[in-house]
Amino acid sequence: MRVLGIDPGSRITGYGIVEQDGNRLVHVDNGAIFTDSAADFPGRLKRIFDGLSRVMAEYRPDEVAVENVFLATNAQSALKLGQARGAAIVAAVHAGLPVAEYTALQVKQAVVGQGRAEKGQVQKMLKALLGLPEVAQADASDALAVAVCHINSHGLKQKTGAGLSRRRTSWRDMKL
Repeated sequence: MRVLGIDPGSRITGYGIVEQDGNRLVHVDNGAIFTDSAADFPGRLKRIFDGLSRVMAEYRPDEVAVENVFLATNAQSALKLGQARGAAIVAAVHAGLPVAEYTALQVKQAVVGQGRAEKGQVQKMLKALLGLPEVAQADASDALAVAVCHINSHGLKQKTGAGLSRRRTSWRDMKL
C-alpha cells in the first residue's frame, strides 16, 4: 500500500509518500508546496490543489491521509488553515482516492508511541523508521508522520476488523 500523507498549511503544505512492503516502511518521496509568492489567497489554494494533484499523478498513491489540524493562533488563521485542508482533501477526492484524517495526537502516538511527543522526537523516529539520510524539512516530516500513522492504523484496523474509510468517488464519476 502506498500512502500520501499531507500536512496542510496556507503558506507551506508538506507531503510525504510512504509505501508498506510487508512489515517494512519504505520512504518514496517528500517535499513541500510553498505558496508565499501567490498574490492572493485563492491563488494559494489553487497552488495547493495543483501541486498535490501533480504529486498524486506522479506517485499514484492508493490512499491519502491528512492531518486534522484544529489549533490556530487566531480565528483568521484557523479559517485559512481550514481552507488549505479543504484544497488538499478536494485534490484527493478529485483523484478518486480515499481520505483519512488524523489528529496530531494520533500521529505522534502512532509514530513515537506517545501523544505528547516533541516535534524533534517525531522527526528522529521517522529518520530511523524510514532510513532517511537526514531529517526531512519540517512540513514534509509532519506529512511523512501522517502517512506512517495511516499505514499503522490501517494494519490495526485490518487485524481488528474495523472498517476503513470508504473509497471516495471522483466528481467525474458522479451522475448529476
